Amino acid sequence: MRQILHIDMDAFFASVEQLDDPSLRGKPVLVGGAARRGVVAAASYEARVFGARSAMPMAEALRKCPHAIVVQPKRGRYEEVSRTVFDVFHRYTPLVEGLSIDEAFLDVTGSQSLFGDGETIAKRIRADVREVTGGLTCSAGVAPCKFAAKIASDVNKPDGLTVVGPDVAAFLAPLPFERMWGIGPKTAPMLRRLGYKTIGDLANASEAALERVLGSWGPEVRRLARGEDPRDVEADRDAKSIGAECTYEEDLTTRDEIARSLLAHASRVAERLTEADLSARVVVVKIKYADFMLLTRRTTLLEPASDTTTLHDAAVDLLSRFPLDGARVRLTGVAAHDLVPAGGIQPTLFPDPAAAKRREVESVLLSAKGRFGGQALTFASLIDKSGGEPAISRNISKNLTRPKKGS
Repeated sequence: MRQILHIDMDAFFASVEQLDDPSLRGKPVLVGGAARRGVVAAASYEARVFGARSAMPMAEALRKCPHAIVVQPKRGRYEEVSRTVFDVFHRYTPLVEGLSIDEAFLDVTGSQSLFGDGETIAKRIRADVREVTGGLTCSAGVAPCKFAAKIASDVNKPDGLTVVGPDVAAFLAPLPFERMWGIGPKTAPMLRRLGYKTIGDLANASEAALERVLGSWGPEVRRLARGEDPRDVEADRDAKSIGAECTYEEDLTTRDEIARSLLAHASRVAERLTEADLSARVVVVKIKYADFMLLTRRTTLLEPASDTTTLHDAAVDLLSRFPLDGARVRLTGVAAHDLVPAGGIQPTLFPDPAAAKRREVESVLLSAKGRFGGQALTFASLIDKSGGEPAISRNISKNLTRPKKGS
């Protein structure tokens, strides 16, 4: 029988902060921008008792937990700890599929002759993680398939271990269907009105009924609810996208303001593409309006690119596909998708003679950042009249897969 592990660090960002600063231990901690419209990147379990959660607006989290301590994110530190944790995973199997900086699937089927069964390996990994990090905990799910392993890891959080036997459907059946990724606050009420309450209810539903509610995703939901998930663990999977987005203190109300914000995003994405020696075939723009309606638009480039100018030009072209007249925009974002190695780009029939020059300029900008103590050169249009950068709450993300529901 296959043995798939899902390992998920507990309240990772907040736990790292508490590890590094003993004065925060045992106290409610919110990691994220302290600005009025910032977003919670992580909430410690002490803060979750009061209803604060990751991805919640910081203002709402502080209303629920007014005595929480807000800490600015330290992404470099989190990445450092993440590398240490993933090194532990690789001690037990080469089949490690990172889902994000703090969670991964592991296929340990072939490792059992060396280390024991899946439960034994999960126990060893949890102990090793605690030791190498100086005290951080993680939760683990062990199951014959990825879907059940991921749900299992969340059952006994924090610092928990849940093992699913061969009858995956029996384990899933009594659980509320909200544990399934993708069934959120909009979909759940519709399903409940139709009488569904548990994952077992979805397993017993007809494909046609679920398709009417969930569209083309309906049949897949039914299969997963039945424990039918043959997906393999994809070892060393590369990043699927690199993106940057900002939530603003004041709504953007003009096209020029939005275009200027997209330039800041494009610059950041280009920097990260250049660092990773990658280029993008697809550019995606995201806009969230003041009423929280979220829209995305995408375009395919004529040839893969990694420079600010190309990414920004594509992003601005996409603006014509958004309703902007009279709109108030609270968040904008740019993401690069369909990534390929920059050195392996095949020349097109009619290559852009300026493309190579733009890539060279991007490399120079990145090099200059290193020489000036980490301060990057920027575009004149991104400097406000007082000589500083725009007052924004920034949330930069490198997306490896679907976003998490929480940990």
